[in-house]
Amino acid sequence: MKTRVLVVDDSALMRAVLSEVINATPDLQVAGTACNALEARESIKTLNPDVMTLDVDMPHMDGLEFLAQIMRLRPMPVVMVSGLTEKDSETTLRALELGAIDFVTKPKTDPVGNIHTYADSLCDKIRAAAMSRKHLMRSPVATSTPSLSNLINTPLPSKVLQDKLVMIGASTGGTEALREVLIRFPERMPGILIVQHMPEMFTASFARRLDGLCSLHVKEAEHGERIKPGTAYIAPGHSHLMARRVTGGFQCELSRENPVNRHRPSVEVLFNSGASQVGRNGVGVMLTGMGKDGAVAMLGMRQAGSYNICQDQESCVVWGMPREATINGAAHEVAALRDIPGRVIHSLRGA
Repeated sequence: MKTRVLVVDDSALMRAVLSEVINATPDLQVAGTACNALEARESIKTLNPDVMTLDVDMPHMDGLEFLAQIMRLRPMPVVMVSGLTEKDSETTLRALELGAIDFVTKPKTDPVGNIHTYADSLCDKIRAAAMSRKHLMRSPVATSTPSLSNLINTPLPSKVLQDKLVMIGASTGGTEALREVLIRFPERMPGILIVQHMPEMFTASFARRLDGLCSLHVKEAEHGERIKPGTAYIAPGHSHLMARRVTGGFQCELSRENPVNRHRPSVEVLFNSGASQVGRNGVGVMLTGMGKDGAVAMLGMRQAGSYNICQDQESCVVWGMPREATINGAAHEVAALRDIPGRVIHSLRGA
């Protein structure tokens, strides 16, 4: 059965482009279109779509206000359609906090000219959103169990802070999963390297947003900078991120080499550097995401001595990347999102 999509955008051209892409895909079809929130509300009632694409910036009632209403009254999978300005990136990140599953950017130039490169990304995100329906019906993630909370609140030794590295990969649903993990980490943590599949206009805003919420310092990674304890480094959307061993520790390396597993940044590239450069001093974490990016390299990390944790199916928005890493034997353990911070610290202590 095809996934039925409601396309909501105030631009007639964008509605046409999105509809053409979706209807050209065998497993997807456009159930209807709407040019504003009022039309969309009525279409949801009459058409009962599986997924909605929603323009971030609309007249009368903007995408955020409408999304908040939808998530309160009739939760459903939503993929935001975002522009590429800094304002758009801040609004889109807020939409993910409100419950949108993912977002896709509008083509940079004439949409019709970019339709072929645009199609794969859009359709993948719609499929991932359709897979996430059950997640929307679950209760919010609970806080960690008391035993894990005690672990988090007990300071790590200085040698652990200097010698160890934590590497995290995420995709669909990852922005909120990363927030849930990072806000529970104490300030005294080893350096943390993160790959979240995200366009380059969004990673700086994402890092700033997390930095304002966390005890850790969170920043966009820079090429050649020393990796410091108490800091989380997010791969910029234009480059792969790797760790490189140097005298007395590690540094960040960035590369604009070709995408790997269709992604740049790629979790596979990050975890490969974990296997070759960090070894038994590494902790690998695979969070929610569609596909299999990073699963093979995570197995390489385990074989090199790293300790690996995958998010469980029940707490994932999409159990794709963690599933692949679990199936191939890369994971030492599988844990609920609420327990991952405590499990990471437990493993850093060598327990």
